Amino acid sequence: MKLFHTLLLATMLTLQPAVAATYVIDASHTYPVFEIDHLGFSIQRGQFDEISGIIEVDETAQTGRVDVSINVASLDSGHAQRDEILTGTEWFDAARHPQMTYRSSRLVFTSNRLSQVEGELTLRGITRPVKLDIVRYKCGLNLAARKRGCGADAVATLKRSEFGMTKGLPFVGDEVRLLIQIEAYAQ
Repeated sequence: MKLFHTLLLATMLTLQPAVAATYVIDASHTYPVFEIDHLGFSIQRGQFDEISGIIEVDETAQTGRVDVSINVASLDSGHAQRDEILTGTEWFDAARHPQMTYRSSRLVFTSNRLSQVEGELTLRGITRPVKLDIVRYKCGLNLAARKRGCGADAVATLKRSEFGMTKGLPFVGDEVRLLIQIEAYAQ
């Protein structure tokens, strides 16, 4: 009977309408990944291992904000020598620009579901608009963590040359695809 009551309570909590809340990014479940063409032979991938920030969302008012910071030196492409090159002066320039930031200007809801985040990415000291398309989104009670959270999968495409990364053009692609899985929890 106790299990039944626990499941009933959990179900009721997940069905409650979302309230305006602030969520802190869970770095252990958030991975910003990038993909770039390498000489036409392959798509090279990498990720950033250190990310922090907050997400505020009010699903009823369909408003909110995203404020994220990524440690550029945490880049991991699976190859230490490549990581050293990519965090160097001709690419991400982690010594002079240790943080990459993304700040939203607007959350877009379609049919009462978060569908896009409009904002600005600052990379290498250069700020440009970047829209994140939200392909998966859910807020509710995480039964394992026993707290309310939100998760999403976001995708975007940008040109690295717009952020001053021109090394290797045109042989190494200019277009970079971003794939971001994110989870954030109320504190």
